[in-house]
Amino acid sequence: MNRSESSAVVTEEAQRSSPRETPRASGGSPPRPPETGGGGGGGGGGGRRFFESYKREQGKSVRVGSFCGALALIGWGAMFLYDRLAIYEGDEAWRLLITPGIPLLVFTLFAAAAWWVIFAHRSTGDFMIATEGEMKKVSWSSKKEIIGSTKVVIVFTFLLALIIFVVDVAFQALFTWIGVLRT
Repeated sequence: MNRSESSAVVTEEAQRSSPRETPRASGGSPPRPPETGGGGGGGGGGGRRFFESYKREQGKSVRVGSFCGALALIGWGAMFLYDRLAIYEGDEAWRLLITPGIPLLVFTLFAAAAWWVIFAHRSTGDFMIATEGEMKKVSWSSKKEIIGSTKVVIVFTFLLALIIFVVDVAFQALFTWIGVLRT
């Protein structure tokens, strides 16, 4: 194959591929890949079920940590609600139903919402995955470096406190001597 034939082949390939790329260049969106995986419905929302985890194997530690933190906050809120409802003075049967029932319902609903946001929501999942990727890039200090740095900070804090104490005593003595402070 000589040069003119090879350039003709390249030109033909470019012409064949250019109609596919024109929507993208004209501001259109790129073609979407066909949907894969699990049935489920929900009216055209990507074919995933409500509690199906998005990119399940990625970002696990960040997601689990975030979910545990969310559960701790939700649990604290439910306990606060339980304490506020404990003063309910109605019928004994209703009191036994309302006092623990409403906080449990609130905890369950908020825990399900937190699970969905952390594990099933696409943009949050992508953020968590990216966060874990960035955390893996961090160069963490060794235990020896952390202990040494902590000692330096503690010693410096005590020295600074001592200097401030001495300056404070000196100003107090000066102001007492000139009559501004009376002890």
